[in-house]
Amino acid sequence: MTYGELYKQIKQTLEEAGCEFAGFDAECILEDIGGLPHRQRARYLDEIVPEEIREAVENAASFRASGRPLQYILGNWEFLSLTLHVGEGVLIPRPETELLCEVGANFLKDRHLHAPQVWDLCAGTGCVGLGLCKLYPKARVTAVELSDFALYYLRHNCVDYSQFDVRVLQADVLQDVPSLRGRADLILSNPPYIPTGDLETLMTEVQYEPRMALDGDEDGLKFYRCFAEKWTKRLADGGMLAVEVGIGQATTVAELFKDAGLKDITITTDTSGIDRVVAGIRRD
Repeated sequence: MTYGELYKQIKQTLEEAGCEFAGFDAECILEDIGGLPHRQRARYLDEIVPEEIREAVENAASFRASGRPLQYILGNWEFLSLTLHVGEGVLIPRPETELLCEVGANFLKDRHLHAPQVWDLCAGTGCVGLGLCKLYPKARVTAVELSDFALYYLRHNCVDYSQFDVRVLQADVLQDVPSLRGRADLILSNPPYIPTGDLETLMTEVQYEPRMALDGDEDGLKFYRCFAEKWTKRLADGGMLAVEVGIGQATTVAELFKDAGLKDITITTDTSGIDRVVAGIRRD
C-alpha cells in the first residue's frame, strides 16, 4: 500500500464516522503518526508504507473515528506557535483562548512593565501562561493547577519552553493560596465554565476531556464568582483580571467584576463574533 492509498483509506474511514474535517484529520495522522514531513505529504504519496507504520496509522484513524480527540491521538497541539503536550486528563488548547493571551499581553505592553507578576489560574497545559510569555517574554508567570493529570502536561510544557519564566504551583484556586505572595500585575484564567446540565449534550470529542476542566457548576459561573470575591483583592493597584467566558456569559461576568470594584471593564469579541474575554482593572 502506498501513502496515497493509505491517506484515501483513512480519510474515507473518518468521513464514514462523521468527522467534520476528515481530510485535515487524515493529513495530521499521516504526518504525525506516519512520520511524513509536515505539509510535504504530496512528495511521498507513491512510496510504499512500511507495515508497522500502516498499522499505527490505521489504529490512530480508528481511535479518531470512535470520537477520541485528534489532539489526544497526536499527543501535541499548536497554540500561538508553541507545540504543547496534550493528552487524557487535560483540557485541549483552543484557538479562541489565544485571545486571552493577546488581551493580557497588550495590557502589559501598554504599561511597559519590566518583570510583571502574572498568575495563570486553572492553568491546564499552561497554554495561557506560556502563550503570554510568547507575546511578552518579560512576564514572570505562576501557573496554578489542581489536577495531578494536568500537572503532568503543564510541567512538561514548561520544561520544553524553559526560556520563559514560568513556575508551576499545585493549588485549588477556589480556596486561598497563601504560597502566592504579594499582588499580581495581571491575573489570567480560562476556568471551567460549562453549566453542569449541559455537559451530557457536548460533542463526543469534548466529552473525552476532563469534567474537572469543563464543569462550572449549575450556571457555569462558579469560578467567576470566586475570582470576583477572592482574586480581585490580590491584584496590585492598576492590575488587571482577564478571563475567558462561554457563550452568553460575558455580560454577567462583567457585572460580577463591576460589583467587585473593578474599573474600565472591557469585553473582547473573538473571530467568530462571540464575546470571549472579560477584563477589568483594580484602582485603589
